[in-house]
Amino acid sequence: MSGNGNKKTPLRADRRYSRAAPAKTKAKPPKKKRAPRAKRPAPKGFAGWVRRVIGFFVRLIWGISWRAGVVTGLIVAGAVAYFYTKLPADVNALLDARTRGSVTLLDRESKVFAWRGETFGGAVTVDNISPHLKNAVVATEDKRFYRHFGVSPRGIASAIKINLSEGRGPLSGHGGSTLTQQTAKLLCLGTPYDPSAWESEAAYEADCRETTLWRKLKEMIYAMALETRYTKDEVLAIYLNRAYLGASSRGFAAASQRYFGIPAKELNPAQAAMLAGLLVAPTRYAPTNNLERSQARAATVLKLMQEQGYITMDERQKNTNTPATLSQAAQARAGGYFADWVMEAGPDFLTKDTAEDVILKTTLDQRLQKAAEAAMKEVFATKVREGSKAQAAIVVMSADGAVRAMVGGRQTKVSGAFNRATMAKRQTGSSFKPFVYAAALDLGYTPNATVVDEPLTINVPGSGPYSPKNYDKKFHGRVTLTEALAHSYNIPAVKVSEAVGRENVRNIAEDFGIESDLAAGPALALGASESSLLEMSGAYAGILNGGQSVTPYGIIELRIKGDDAPLMGQGGGIGERVITDEAAQYLVYMMSQVVESGTGRRAKIGRPAAGKTGTTSAARDAWFLGFTADYVAGVWMGYDDNTPLTGVTGGGLPAEIWRETMLRVNEGLPVRALPMKVPEAAKPSVAEAPQQSRREQTAAERRAAERAQRQAERDKRRQERQQRRKENGDLAERILDDVLKNLLGGNN
Repeated sequence: MSGNGNKKTPLRADRRYSRAAPAKTKAKPPKKKRAPRAKRPAPKGFAGWVRRVIGFFVRLIWGISWRAGVVTGLIVAGAVAYFYTKLPADVNALLDARTRGSVTLLDRESKVFAWRGETFGGAVTVDNISPHLKNAVVATEDKRFYRHFGVSPRGIASAIKINLSEGRGPLSGHGGSTLTQQTAKLLCLGTPYDPSAWESEAAYEADCRETTLWRKLKEMIYAMALETRYTKDEVLAIYLNRAYLGASSRGFAAASQRYFGIPAKELNPAQAAMLAGLLVAPTRYAPTNNLERSQARAATVLKLMQEQGYITMDERQKNTNTPATLSQAAQARAGGYFADWVMEAGPDFLTKDTAEDVILKTTLDQRLQKAAEAAMKEVFATKVREGSKAQAAIVVMSADGAVRAMVGGRQTKVSGAFNRATMAKRQTGSSFKPFVYAAALDLGYTPNATVVDEPLTINVPGSGPYSPKNYDKKFHGRVTLTEALAHSYNIPAVKVSEAVGRENVRNIAEDFGIESDLAAGPALALGASESSLLEMSGAYAGILNGGQSVTPYGIIELRIKGDDAPLMGQGGGIGERVITDEAAQYLVYMMSQVVESGTGRRAKIGRPAAGKTGTTSAARDAWFLGFTADYVAGVWMGYDDNTPLTGVTGGGLPAEIWRETMLRVNEGLPVRALPMKVPEAAKPSVAEAPQQSRREQTAAERRAAERAQRQAERDKRRQERQQRRKENGDLAERILDDVLKNLLGGNN
């Protein structure tokens, strides 16, 4: 090895390829690294200061916002949890919204004709109602019900937008509430009604419906708690049972029965749409108030159901063309005045203020009720001048006092109105005269006994001379009692009353059921006293049934719903004898002549009938009361403010209303004779004290003794009745105590 001195030879690797070898593809040059972006120099001066301030506040707001969001979320979660714990585990505890019970009124055939209080048809669930009803409610009130969590931000935003665009406040008008929020409002956010804390239940409900921002927030939280505690179907069930649907109906089960007479599970699409349409305004759209308006609203609901796929276009068209109609009971709405009257007749704690659901069976005959209403309308439409404010009332009853129909005024479709058949106390005029002649007949005189119609003056202590006049301003000489009553002569009536004794007349009138204060002077005979149409009709019923007193009644039985045993039975009927059967039969004959040839000729109906007209001083009141063999009817006509009637007497329009009523009432009934006795021969006059044979005197004395004995028996029975009333009052208190104990639990 040669060297080159001290220098080392450099090491080199051998060439692996020759220069002549083909060259490979040239490698891509490495990417140049992008030079880092130079920082933009911070603005200097005022611009830099503004930017730093804005940045600070942005960071501050963001920091506060997310922390506030977390805190708000925790607060909301806590509030939801709080309401969650307050909600009962069993949803059934929230279904019945009423604080009071209801009264269902049945007619004599056990058919529903009226409701009082808030009716509740029993709890319903989504599973036991018609699917059409469920779909109609969801389509109308909250189409996203099954997709939200109790609150719909989209719905709230849309509602606020609409309200602002229409010039209202953001919370006025459309609320954007979900079905769950509406349910929360129906539950009053869990605050129960406390009678001691509220002026009335209406005030409590108004407060529950109040819309403020704070209450809206609570409503949303409560709605989320409902959704957390219960399923969607359970929330919907609460709503279906608590919603008010007009005509005193609380819940869809009650409304279905109220308007259609069927359970909620049998509703067809048209009926379901009508009920769902009530939710927006129950009173305005109630079919009992305006059926056409309710049907138009139902058509809108059917459109929504079709657009959301619940029904087809053909189904929508079919149900729109054949809309829902009311049931017979709802359509007739008969017995408004009658229903009010029987509600007053029962104890308050089982009628007006009941905490239970009560069934009240009554004496009402809906056919006769319609007859009376139709008669009233017919006469006022054809015989009374347009614009007249005159009023009228009608009562129809059986001879035993069972009231079958009652019309308390010209407006027949009412509830809670002034009832002129029971509340108005008016002078009876000549319709009182049958009780004067009843006293004479009971003493043994016959309809052929005579009395002289001549000028008469009676000196009344403390009042001076009293000189009655006949309506026609004439004197008719000697007339029979029948003629005097048939033509309603005043002087003979006063003479007979004075002859038999005013006290006897007063006692007979009271025993027949006229409880009003009766006049003490000779004007008693001419009906100067006041009475109600119901009292007078009941007294005439006593004449028809043979001279026995009658207490008008409308209640057959009263019981708690679900109980078989009634708490209260019939409240009236036939009582004690007042006059002899013969006297009653003679009186019926005399009253039949009023219709045949006297002042009541316009009351003829083509079958045996009897009655009496009555017109008071200055024609402020006009009456006609009478009967056939089957029914008694009374009619009163006048002005509420006592304005005199023009050209009206008892034998005029009242007799015609009576005729129209009784033609309809007796339609289809067999013709029966009146229970009357036709007199054979004339008897001595009443007022002239004729000479009598010893035999006749003995008979008169015997009748007087019998009369005195009957009077003593009546006095005794009055005392017994007073004692029974006291005992019944004590019994009512005990029943009330039992009811309260059942409600409160235990014996507290």
